[in-house]
Amino acid sequence: MSHMEVLEKTSSSELTDLLGNMLLLDDSIKNYYDLILLSRSGISKAAAESVISYTGMTKKNFVEDILNISIKTLERKTGEDKLDKRTSSLVIEVARVLEHTYHVFIDREKVQRWLSKPNNALHGESPLSLFSTPTGIGMVEDVLTRIEEGVYS
Repeated sequence: MSHMEVLEKTSSSELTDLLGNMLLLDDSIKNYYDLILLSRSGISKAAAESVISYTGMTKKNFVEDILNISIKTLERKTGEDKLDKRTSSLVIEVARVLEHTYHVFIDREKVQRWLSKPNNALHGESPLSLFSTPTGIGMVEDVLTRIEEGVYS
């Protein structure tokens, strides 16, 4: 299944729920271009915190290790303050992978366990440890797709 097929299978309401219902109030996410537009306009701090809560990581670890910003920088923002383009894009991509992970494993506990456990298909790294780069996110997506298709090794 391609990344676009995953996006098409993921309803916009599911992705919006994952981002804390704080994206585009009346608009829906229909395709990748909508995600680009959302990244450009920035997502709120509250939406980012919603995504973080689904990972099982502490906010400090996620912000510093994945987003590569200091926790103090994030904490100075109010809930509705927008994050910059790069940070928004990364949070959206992580949300997409989380949504895919929840489709595969269904149960939140299983999802968080899989995300934090070293994985041979990811060169012994945990999926969470790879979320800081687009290439790492792509690798995690590929493993999830292989699990769905029954060709995971």
